[in-house]
Amino acid sequence: MADTSQLISGVAERYASSLFDLAREAGSVESVGSDLDAFQSLINESADLKRLIVSPIFSADDQFKAISAIIEKAGISGLVGNFLKVVARNRRLFAVPGIVKSYRETAARHRGEVSAEVTSAHALSVAQQTELKAALKSVTGKDVTLNVTVEPSLLGGLIVKVGSRQIDTSLRTKLSSLKLALKEVG
Repeated sequence: MADTSQLISGVAERYASSLFDLAREAGSVESVGSDLDAFQSLINESADLKRLIVSPIFSADDQFKAISAIIEKAGISGLVGNFLKVVARNRRLFAVPGIVKSYRETAARHRGEVSAEVTSAHALSVAQQTELKAALKSVTGKDVTLNVTVEPSLLGGLIVKVGSRQIDTSLRTKLSSLKLALKEVG
């Protein structure tokens, strides 16, 4: 049986690629990215919207009507509004978070940038983000776009993913390593 995350990833990449092509033709790559980010923020803030997106209980018509009302109220129209309606009609709302992520990555590649997923124990200041971007640029040789998420369970430090590379300097990982080393000794 196919891995569900790979299935979602493939669907998301195909939809994101199509949306990017349409946005590039319309000359609206950045505005489409902003609208997608706005919709992703709505998902992150609403448990009900998350449930609507992932639950197979809702029919395509229910999802279509709900998404239409939500994007109208949020002021998301044009290409992204129509795109989200198509995604809802095709029962692919479960892939929207992946579509947003894939679109960001495609747009960054188009601009000659590389995207870095950063998980931090606390919010990074503008100075810290600037310093991290500079350090990553020296390693990758490209401009870096940061997608920062805050995960307090890290206790301290960062986890940085750029492409297939991951750097984990979190305190949680260091404590786990120390705990394992102490178990081996004792």
